[in-house]
Amino acid sequence: MIKHIIKITGLCWRVLATGVCFSVFGIGGLVLTLVVFPLQNVLEADVNTRKNRARATVHYCFKFFVGLMHYTGVIRFNIKDKTQLANLSGKLVLANHPSLIDVVVLISVIKNADCVVKAHLFKNPFMRGVIKSTGYISNEDPEGLLRECERSISKGNNLIIFPEGTRSQPHTALKFKRGAANIALRCNVPIATVLIKMQPNTLTKGTPWYKVAPYQAHFSLQLASKQFNSNLPYVSDTPAIQSRHLTNSLQHYFTEELSNL
Repeated sequence: MIKHIIKITGLCWRVLATGVCFSVFGIGGLVLTLVVFPLQNVLEADVNTRKNRARATVHYCFKFFVGLMHYTGVIRFNIKDKTQLANLSGKLVLANHPSLIDVVVLISVIKNADCVVKAHLFKNPFMRGVIKSTGYISNEDPEGLLRECERSISKGNNLIIFPEGTRSQPHTALKFKRGAANIALRCNVPIATVLIKMQPNTLTKGTPWYKVAPYQAHFSLQLASKQFNSNLPYVSDTPAIQSRHLTNSLQHYFTEELSNL
């Protein structure tokens, strides 16, 4: 009886705390959009410097958000290889995508991070100001996307990409799209692979935020033990074949690495 009461109390607390955390996230996005970023724009005329400052601001805000979720007991975070992740420069960061907060955690630990975001988020009132101020890349125009990714990496940014394209479904095999492979081939950039696990599954695709796990979830993130190496040169007359081959190689590699965690 006592164990049941404790379990129900813990579940209710996590639902409440999750709501508080995401409310803070949304309000924080509005404050950044309406106050912080406009102030930074006034104080700094150079566009690139403004973007870098905005990204640094988002980095520390996301770090705060992850800490808030951790210390309120919503999710327990275990982030390995923090020093290596913080020191990445000019890398294509590829990660699997089991939960809603994956990109938030990645940006909180990777400095100078850039990322590709879905076009519809530019219409989200809580996120559009953040996305525009940081210069994160829209996936709306495929050809323009490749040019922007190439330009970003050449500046030393770390470009975060989820090869799955969207959150994976629990208990299903990974299925990668060709976008990440196209970028890797076109930009000819070193790849850093990051493995993410959420146990039990929560904040998955199609699951509302308030449907929390029956017990506290644990989020783990680390660099893969053996980094993926692709020495394929970009050949303009066979990009589709190269992209398909690289995509299959990445999918097999991630599947194997995740199974060993």
